[in-house]
Amino acid sequence: MRLLSRVAHDLGVQVEQAELRGLARNTSDGSWLLLALAGLYLFTPGTELLRPDLVVAAFAAFVVFSLVLRFLPRFRRPTRRKILVELAGMIVFVTVFLFSIETRAGMLLMLYLPPVIIAALTLGRWPTFAVTTLSVCGFLLAALLRVPGEIPPGRELVELAIALAPFLLVCYVTAVLAHEIETAKERIRILSETDELTGLCNLRSFSRLHRQEHERALRHHRQYTIVMMDLNGLKQINDTWGHEVGDRAIILFANIIARLIRSTDAAARLGGDEFVALLAETDAEQALRVMHRIRAATERSSIEVGGHMVRLSVSVGAASFPDDSDILRELIAAADAAMYRDKEQRKQKQREELTAEAEVV
Repeated sequence: MRLLSRVAHDLGVQVEQAELRGLARNTSDGSWLLLALAGLYLFTPGTELLRPDLVVAAFAAFVVFSLVLRFLPRFRRPTRRKILVELAGMIVFVTVFLFSIETRAGMLLMLYLPPVIIAALTLGRWPTFAVTTLSVCGFLLAALLRVPGEIPPGRELVELAIALAPFLLVCYVTAVLAHEIETAKERIRILSETDELTGLCNLRSFSRLHRQEHERALRHHRQYTIVMMDLNGLKQINDTWGHEVGDRAIILFANIIARLIRSTDAAARLGGDEFVALLAETDAEQALRVMHRIRAATERSSIEVGGHMVRLSVSVGAASFPDDSDILRELIAAADAAMYRDKEQRKQKQREELTAEAEVV
């Protein structure tokens, strides 16, 4: 639904920014950890360097690279592009490091895992596969060209393939698990922000959208309208026909609201038989037309139960910003009061009709 996608998007942006800040710190910490592990290996007894100058240059360049990304104001804002650049730097550093030391490359293949895992957690499945491919290419380049003019014999090529197999398996499983976790998180976000029965916003997500629209209206001197709605007779429907029929009535009314408002608007079920709609950039006259369409569509609707037709009706009330109030809570209260006035008027009209019928009889 259009409302659901808007809520999920707004919430996703906020959550993503918070996650990116944390993941950017973790990526930076991963870079320093990778540097520490490589340095620790250099002090391991028996380590021989093929190109000492290149190792020193690689360490110095990687330190400068990490400091620039972490402290230079231009690069301090956490973004996926920044994380991708940092991961590419990690891969280049590991490749140069493997190229410069005298050891079997497969022993240090796992140095490529940190960038792959970070990519899975931050960038998604396909970027993770790209980082994995770049890691494998860097590993093979360092292993095959370590000694100029010398290609490793067949046995070492087989060893490289054997070393790559578990690495690729770990990378694949990591990417798949990260994708499943992201999918589950998205489902949780949607469920936490929507009404389970109708799929409309719940009170929590509607309050956020209302606050955002209110702030935009204040900044840009725009109007908007809050419409409160109450599905009449829901208790009687539940008592007479059961809650399953009552749920059908609620779902039908929610679908009417969602169909008759725009994609830029929002609607929510506040609980029970109460609903609310936020009509963006809408004045009182325009809102009145929307309310009339919702009322007319509702009164034309009915639910068939055991050969009987259960008809629906709704009470509505509206309050517009800034005409009725420029305070967020007061606007909700004004719309609610208008809805209850409409409900009382409808009840009074029904009583008068019943009295008139009784007098005729």
